[in-house]
This record gives sequence, structure tokens and C-alpha cells, in this order.
Amino acid sequence: MSLMGSLYIGQSGLQTSQNSLNTTAHNMSNLDTTGYTRQQVLQSDKQYNTIVRSASAVSNQQIGLGVTYSKVRQVRDTFLDQTYRKESGRSAFYTTSYQCMTNVETLLGEMYYATFNESMENLKYAIDELAKTPSDSVVQGLVVQRASSFLDSAQAVYKGLCDYQDNLNLQIKTNIKTVNEYGKQISELNEQIVKIEAGGIESANDLRDARNQLLDELGALARISYKEDIYGGVTVQLEGHDFVTRDLVFEIGLDEDEETGFYTPFWIVDADYTLKADGTKKYNTEDAEVYNLQQTISSDLNTDIGGIKAMLFARGTKRANYTDLLDAEAYDRDISQSIVMNIQAEFDQLIHAVTTKLNGILADAADTQTGYLCETVTVDGKETYQPIQLFQKKVTDGYNYEVTKGVTGEWVYAQEDASEPETLYTVSNMIINPALLREPTKLSMMRTDMKEDYETAAAMAEAFQTDELSLNPNVSMKSNFMDYYSDLVSQIANSGAVFKSISESQADTVEATCAARDQIVGVSSDEELTNMIKFQNAYNASSRYINVISEMLEHLLNSLAG
Repeated sequence: MSLMGSLYIGQSGLQTSQNSLNTTAHNMSNLDTTGYTRQQVLQSDKQYNTIVRSASAVSNQQIGLGVTYSKVRQVRDTFLDQTYRKESGRSAFYTTSYQCMTNVETLLGEMYYATFNESMENLKYAIDELAKTPSDSVVQGLVVQRASSFLDSAQAVYKGLCDYQDNLNLQIKTNIKTVNEYGKQISELNEQIVKIEAGGIESANDLRDARNQLLDELGALARISYKEDIYGGVTVQLEGHDFVTRDLVFEIGLDEDEETGFYTPFWIVDADYTLKADGTKKYNTEDAEVYNLQQTISSDLNTDIGGIKAMLFARGTKRANYTDLLDAEAYDRDISQSIVMNIQAEFDQLIHAVTTKLNGILADAADTQTGYLCETVTVDGKETYQPIQLFQKKVTDGYNYEVTKGVTGEWVYAQEDASEPETLYTVSNMIINPALLREPTKLSMMRTDMKEDYETAAAMAEAFQTDELSLNPNVSMKSNFMDYYSDLVSQIANSGAVFKSISESQADTVEATCAARDQIVGVSSDEELTNMIKFQNAYNASSRYINVISEMLEHLLNSLAG
């Protein structure tokens, strides 16, 4: 080869080594950058010039043209990426569930547990005192006062659960907006990557890092699957539905329930809509919902992936009450897997049972002929006796109500013109009887024959000791009123311990997967310094090679000139 050609070979070595040093410096500068993938330099021979072709020779006589900087590739493992995103989504599900359970436990255990337990004990104490002296007006006033405190504490607990539902609802809204934003960013990166890599000359590695980081974040929020096409664009499915194609994003909408304000995520592209008077769209989300909250949570079915799903299951679909425990099949399908709704229903069942039992005992002992344990009400313009009730339903519609016994044996208020009675005793719609607040002596248990009614007062006291209440249809053990709330809090603590155990185990799995992935994609300062020395020496060698060729040319020129 000519000396001039040798200079070209040396120049290729200088350029390739310089580019390799630049890549190494880029790795070093992003040592602590979140989502950055180590870039590796691939060098190769340039095309050879063939001088002589000979069939008898082992190989042709060729002269090399130097080295080239052929490719800078990302060092990633697709299997580890998929595993990490799947397991991080599962970890987010159980971590979120554990946090929800912990928050509910804190809500009941630290904020209201002592107050509510105290109010229950105080009510029981007042009724025990009433059993000793049924005609004592002071004790009667104490019973009404303690009943009022009991109801206030119960409503505070239930309101706290409802407020936490609302808090989860806002988090769901925020996270769905984040998911949509991630989808838009992935689509934009797809477009940029495809444009850059279309010529097959350059790899958009930093843009790929940004897209991979978005997929990591998205994998923690929801169950995703994805694949890369031959052009470099990524298509993403979320909960089994197309979410991002190479150039389209199918956004998730939020349908707000008019009664509860709860948001239901739905696929806008799949939902029919009608235009309202103000020009806005009213979507029918029945067949377009993103999540099925009646599906069984199972690792085998991969239905336990994603923080958003955990929030939706924890929040539930409504404000639950004791009626949700009456049908075992409906309870298992709609309530049991929701942390908050399950606690709401079980707690409301306790309040319902206490108020129903006490009111029922009073109503059974009342005598509407003599007016014993009765109050005077006006029905159809006439005054009549009705059994006095310690707890009443809030009357907000102006109708008159009549106390009657329902088909299940509980005492209910039946609206005059209603075909079916409406149940009285749920924690969200109760008040203390205003007549008793004004005049507690209406609770006097002195019969018309001037004998004290020890039997009725004793029955009220005994109600707190009878084991007749189970937490839910799946629990067979019966508890009395005093033990029920403790069982409820213990159930939350036990469930929280289970979630904690799974969460910690899953966190270990994610950590191990992340460590294995970091061994491949992570930047090692020692390795990069070694590469830097190697490429620097290669640069120096190329430089010395050029200097030698330059000196040879100079010698030849000086010799010829002489």
C-alpha cells in the first residue's frame, strides 16, 4: 500500500478511538442517571482492497483500509425488562393494598378506636345502671346522653372511611391522567426514534432510554404488554387493550358517578356517547370499562398487577352498609375484595345490630293502648301512640312515618304511601329520637300499675352480652356487641399482616430482578475507566503510526530533493 494510503488507515484509527472515548465519557457522565442504559462500542474492519485473486492460494491477497466505528448499542436484556415490569406492577399492587389496609387500621385504631370503644362501654354501663333502677330519671338521661355519644362516634368512624374512599378516588384520577400522559410521551418518542433510525446509520439510544423509563413507570401503574416493530416503534397494551400503537394513543377516560363522585376508568374509543344540552358528551361505559372489579385477584391469573387496580379494589364502587352482607353471593362478588367497602359494611352491621336490638326491645315492651314506652304522634290528623324509639331515621322528605315490624323481625319506619317499608338503622341516616333528647324521662320504665319494668331493662343489658353477630357471611364465629368491634380491628390487622408479608416478598423479587438487570444495563465506573485507558492507548498508537508514516514521507521527499 502507498504511504498516503497508510495515512488514511491511521486517520481511521484516530477517528474511531476518539468516537469510542466520547461514548465512554457519555457513559461516565450518566453514571447516576435514572433509566440510563450502558452503551457499548462495536468496532469492525473497513472494506478490504483485493490486490491478487488466485485459485491456488489459500486466500486472496488483500490490503485493509483501517477500522470503523460500526455501532453503539444498548446493552439490555429483553427478558429481564419484561420480568422487572411485571413484578414491579405486582409489587405496586400489594404495596398499595398494604398501605390502604394500614391507613384504615390507623383510622380505626388510633383516631377513633378508643373513642368508639369508650362510647360503646359507656352506653353499656348506662343501660346496666338502667337495669338496676329502671325508673330513675337521672339514669334515663344518662342512657340518652350515652346513646348520643355512641352514635356520634359511630358516624365519625364511618365518615372517616368515606373520606378515605374519596382520597383514593382522587389518587385514581391523578394516576389515570399520568397513564395517559405516559402514553402520549411514548407515542412521541416512537415517532422520533423511527425518524432517526430510518436510515440505518444512527441509533437513538438516549431516546430509547427515555421510552424504557416510561415503560418502567407505566408497568408499576398497570398491567402492560409490549413489543417493538422492525422500524423501532413500540406498541403497548394495557389490561389487554391496545393503548399505544406506533403513532396513536387510545386514551382512558374517567366516568364520574353522579351519586358518589367515584371515577370509573373506561376506554374512550370503545364507549358510545350522546350529546347533552350543553354540548358535552355523556358516555355509556358499560362495555368499555378498563378494569373488572368482580374478577378474582390471583397471581396465577395475573390479575394482581398495577397500583391503580389496587386503589380501585380498595376504594370499591359505592358506600357500603350492612345490607351488603345479607346476600353471601353478592358479598363475595362485589364487596369482599374491597378493603374499604368490606370494613364499611361490617362496621355498619354493628351499628345496625345495636340500634335494632335496643329499639326492638323497647318496641316489644311498649303498650300502645296505655301509652307505656310510647310517644304521641299525629297520623292522618289524629293523635295516636307509637312505640318510642331510641334511634330514629332522619326524616327529610316531610312524610309521616309509622313504626312497624318488617318481614325480618326488625322495627322499621314505613312511609304512609310507600308500598314497601324503608329500613331504619344504617349509621349514615340515624339520629337520636328528638323527643328523648328533649325529655329523657319518656324512657321511664314505670308501668301503669306503678311497677318498675326490670325485665325490659335487663333485656337491653343482656343484648350486649349475647353472641349473635358474625363479621360477614364467610365467618361462622359469633360475637357479642362488645367483642365485635375488637374482632373487626383484629381482622384488619391480620389482613394487613398478610399484605405486608406478600408486599415484602414481592419487593425482594423486584429488587433481585432489578439487581440482575442493573448488572447488564448499569454503568460500571471501573469498567468504563478501563475502556477509557484502552481507547486512549489506541488513539495514541494511531497517532504514533501517523507520525511514523509522516517521517517516512518526509525522509523520502528530502532524499529525492537532494
